[in-house]
Amino acid sequence: MNNEFLMARNDLSFILFDWLNVNDLVKREKFQDQNSSDYVAILDTYELLAKKYFAPHNKKNDFSEPVFDGDKVIINEEVGEALRIFADAGLVGATFPAEWGGLNLPNVIERAGMAYLLAANVGTASYPFLTIANANLLMTYGDKSKIEEYIPQMMEGKCFGTMCMSEPQAGSNLSEICTRAMPLSDGRYRLFGNKMWISGGDHDISENILHLVLAKIPDENGDLPKGVKGISLFAVPRKIMDKNQSYVRNDVTLVGVNHKMGCRGTVNCVLNFGEGRYLPEGGAGAIGEIIGEPGKGLSYMFHMMNEARISVGLTAAALGYTGYLHSLSYAKTRLQGRSKKESSSTQVPILAHSDVRRMLLAQKTYASGALALCLYAAKMVDDIKTLDNDLERENLQALLDLLTPVVKSWPSQWGGVANDLAIQVHGGYGYTREYNVEQFYRDNRLNPIHEGTFGIQAIDLLGRKTQIFNGKSMAVLDERVNETISKAFMIDTLNDHAKKLKQTWSHIKNLTTNLHNIADEELKLANASNYLEAFGHMVIGWLILDQVIVIKEKSLSELNDFQCGKLATCDFFFNWEIQKIEAWLSVFEPIETTPFNMNEDWF
Repeated sequence: MNNEFLMARNDLSFILFDWLNVNDLVKREKFQDQNSSDYVAILDTYELLAKKYFAPHNKKNDFSEPVFDGDKVIINEEVGEALRIFADAGLVGATFPAEWGGLNLPNVIERAGMAYLLAANVGTASYPFLTIANANLLMTYGDKSKIEEYIPQMMEGKCFGTMCMSEPQAGSNLSEICTRAMPLSDGRYRLFGNKMWISGGDHDISENILHLVLAKIPDENGDLPKGVKGISLFAVPRKIMDKNQSYVRNDVTLVGVNHKMGCRGTVNCVLNFGEGRYLPEGGAGAIGEIIGEPGKGLSYMFHMMNEARISVGLTAAALGYTGYLHSLSYAKTRLQGRSKKESSSTQVPILAHSDVRRMLLAQKTYASGALALCLYAAKMVDDIKTLDNDLERENLQALLDLLTPVVKSWPSQWGGVANDLAIQVHGGYGYTREYNVEQFYRDNRLNPIHEGTFGIQAIDLLGRKTQIFNGKSMAVLDERVNETISKAFMIDTLNDHAKKLKQTWSHIKNLTTNLHNIADEELKLANASNYLEAFGHMVIGWLILDQVIVIKEKSLSELNDFQCGKLATCDFFFNWEIQKIEAWLSVFEPIETTPFNMNEDWF
């Protein structure tokens, strides 16, 4: 793993300081004690930790997976060391409020810093990523006693967190979960059931693990409530305090470890709750405490899940970016072929060949576009929390809700394409484990499935998000896209791009209206994945064009290499990528029904 090829700092800085104007955040009360130098310094810290403590054991994580010894999972010691240093630097609490010992940093700065760690070692970085999301949920919905008990432990790296949703028989359909939470006389509960695909579910790198578990409370007849409205959320620690004030194992049993194609450094488990192997306080059942109100667990968990979805997108963007930088370096140094103009000349780097340049430019466009999308979403989180204007906050929340499926899915889809192209640039070497790019591809291939598959996000976008708030979400996006288009029409060299974006966005808007007029919900959503592909590509085109406008408006002299590269990615997108949108949308006019009508016996 080459420590120098994690993230392009000039691109990251441009996105943050020139495009998103994060310096304006220090004018708000929440961040008034901070300045841009603080943000640069914290990014330096993340970069240093990524290069010195995370990247060096990335390959080891891939080769030496976590091992279950019959009692607990043992993880490479370098993981624990990196996470201790991460916690000692105060980065678990980077965005936590000062009253809880946090650094009170903007979400967008913390996400930008975490991109370095994800690019360096996604397996190790996943543990604090999950823990931070766990802690944010706890601080939002947990009572004060729970916050006081667990947040300091998380800040110190003594307790990590998970979310436990899926069950073997339920999969993504959470209404079918059947984990039971039996009430006790003291207000606590004993949980019985099993959970599948639990990242970070068991390990030896922290003293405790706090599981946030979805379960149902039986009625007086012992029956579980139907549907998602009967789901509650519980805090279930791996270890609990007994009557002697000593920590003992809770009745949470590791059944086995899942062996994934990528992200192998993050243990992924099947957990049983209430198996009876461990008997805290003399009885079977994992001791847990309810968070918030009964029956509202799924809405609480979505707080963590939506944060996790943005994190998945950021993970995919980071992996796509490091793959691009590795393949760019290879293309500059790998000699193969000769100049057609001078057949007797020495061999040239493969970067000289047009098709290699195409693949690199595509990677650059996908990776930079994905990073911009994720940080744009992170900045919206800060704005929603800190702006004084209520209407503006409401509009931003509507826009964030609309874009969240895109933030999760587009980087996952196209970051993977970037990694595929990175392998292709390496030629035969790209398929060998001696080079890094094949691992990036495997690591990134998990992201289209994490936190809801591409198809689930597509149904969420078309079936729900485009209609919520009585259409406000689409109206806010429409206003912002048109603002960018109007600015681009004022710049001669961007006129053609603005015209293409305007036509594409108009097509998507009209199609969305027509689709919502279809009474048959299943038919309407039959090709939802194509809709998400098209919608996501339009959003990326909008954000890329918006960035280029900033360069055009601020550059008074000759453009530098970085700025020329940004303009080239914009040209590439509007000359190569935006045309794909019409192909994706073609299956809606009229609706193409071959998969929808396919008889199962015909497969």
